[in-house]
Amino acid sequence: MGMPKQLLRLDNRPLLQHVLDTLRASDVKEIIVVLGSSAELIQREVELLGARVVLNENYHQGMGTSLKVGISTVASDSDSALIVLADQPLVRASTLNVLMAEHRRSKAEIVVPTYRGFRGNPVLLDRAVFAEVMQLSGDIGCRAVFGDHPQGIVKLPIDDIGILLDIDRKEDLEALRRAGDRAGSEQTLMERTFKDPQASPSGSDYPELVIVGRDEMAIALAKLAKVLRFTITIVDPLLTIDELSDADRVLRDLNFAALGDKTDRHVVVASRGSCDEEAIEQALHARSAYVALVANRKRGEEVLRGLQRKGVPQERLAGVRVPAGVRIGAQGPEEIALSVLAEIVSLRNQRGKGPQTN
Repeated sequence: MGMPKQLLRLDNRPLLQHVLDTLRASDVKEIIVVLGSSAELIQREVELLGARVVLNENYHQGMGTSLKVGISTVASDSDSALIVLADQPLVRASTLNVLMAEHRRSKAEIVVPTYRGFRGNPVLLDRAVFAEVMQLSGDIGCRAVFGDHPQGIVKLPIDDIGILLDIDRKEDLEALRRAGDRAGSEQTLMERTFKDPQASPSGSDYPELVIVGRDEMAIALAKLAKVLRFTITIVDPLLTIDELSDADRVLRDLNFAALGDKTDRHVVVASRGSCDEEAIEQALHARSAYVALVANRKRGEEVLRGLQRKGVPQERLAGVRVPAGVRIGAQGPEEIALSVLAEIVSLRNQRGKGPQTN
């Protein structure tokens, strides 16, 4: 980013300042700020009054070490902790209060906010899972403990798109600024949008490719699939149809029922963890011809185990391609996209449904 991400400015205030002001406006009992890189600079630039600052000397080893430091500092009489990210300045104070209220009501071990089916942050952890968080190491977030608590997780629908908006790349900051500007028209923005409202890809003679996510690989996959005359649906809560000209439609709700019936549908989940399990489960329920997850093998096995614990039959999970794509030693998003599309084409040819011709 060219500077500490926490100090990037939105409305003339550092991102971390936005987050702290939101926390102060909520009902949280205490605020613990875990700092690592550029700690001294951040303390000079951000108003930290009322927050307890702790330093993570091992920050270079990854996020897991910061989680451990923060959890170890939580007051002994606190029954839970909210894991709040410094790069999510648009989360509302009311959202934090709703998460805490749900924990008091349900006594859940983990409360995860969702927006239109997509998981977001912050996550609330009950003290019962603190010991597991203390075992984390490396660049691992608290999602690593989710798989061991399938019955203890509450996914709470929240009407706050801020839970999805974080900053990982320079262009994310501009996207976040735009999201803040259009807060008043959020409902319209998030509606399902088609280029041609009279035309539905589900009724087309061409095969359909459903891509869950909008990272570089997803964009490259859409471009390649368009050349092979697939109809393309992107499932993402933030994308607009104008941002990806290769898409035939954008679905902003993680609800495959809205896609209609289609026997020649292929689903590629590239959501970077935001809705892997949910998207795969829906794709299987819709009896998609192809379901794949773009992730490393370890993450893929974790997702499949979680779905098995939820009761998804093993014989159905056995058909999920993970990691997605044929093994060509792919490097970078374009080559990964090529490997995924090659796998889809190969399977379609085996079923006797090769590329369409006029």
